[in-house]
Amino acid sequence: MAATSLAMPFVAVAWRAAGTVTAPARARRPRRRHRPPAAVLLDRDGTLVADVPYNGDPARVRPMPGARRALDRLRAASVALGVVSNQSGIARGLLTPAQVDAVNARVEALLGPLGPWAVCPHGPDDGCACRKPAPGLVLRAAAALGVDPAACVVIGDIGADVGAARAAGARAILVPTPATRREEVLAAPELAPDIAAAVDLLLGAGPATAGGNAARREREVLEVAA
Repeated sequence: MAATSLAMPFVAVAWRAAGTVTAPARARRPRRRHRPPAAVLLDRDGTLVADVPYNGDPARVRPMPGARRALDRLRAASVALGVVSNQSGIARGLLTPAQVDAVNARVEALLGPLGPWAVCPHGPDDGCACRKPAPGLVLRAAAALGVDPAACVVIGDIGADVGAARAAGARAILVPTPATRREEVLAAPELAPDIAAAVDLLLGAGPATAGGNAARREREVLEVAA
């Protein structure tokens, strides 16, 4: 979410351009037959819907482009879904649990059923085990779905999403936005320009850029930006 990441717009713009620009140094996963993951766990703000900091108004919910179709493709492939979301606005006194529930209900009204919602209401200084990048939300959602965390993929827009996945033993795909830090893009194990491309990767319908050393990744980002 934008509240927890510094804005680096050029990174997101550069990465989104990567879908149409070929960079010589870019590493691609070879196309091969994929077995879909047992479950995909998605961040809410900045991944499923546009990030409106501390939003308690369902009328302000706007799906990210292509999100509904991407989710429907996962459902058609019998992939279980869940949401893992930090909502520190509750701890900060900016949101009530009821407001968060109302926004979540609106997300499902627009995007379809999303399985268990694992929500952390704590602030960054509370020392909880659930606030991403801690693994608690991923472990909770996986348990609710009855799947091994190692059989899950977490899709999110910031490093905390990647960190939570790694801490839980799950796979992570970063979908950068203008809120994503440059270092988070460079460190991500896998990248996709948008949620549709992330689903392409999971269902074996397209390539994505896999992790590598930071110097190579930085060259790739800069080449695309140029």
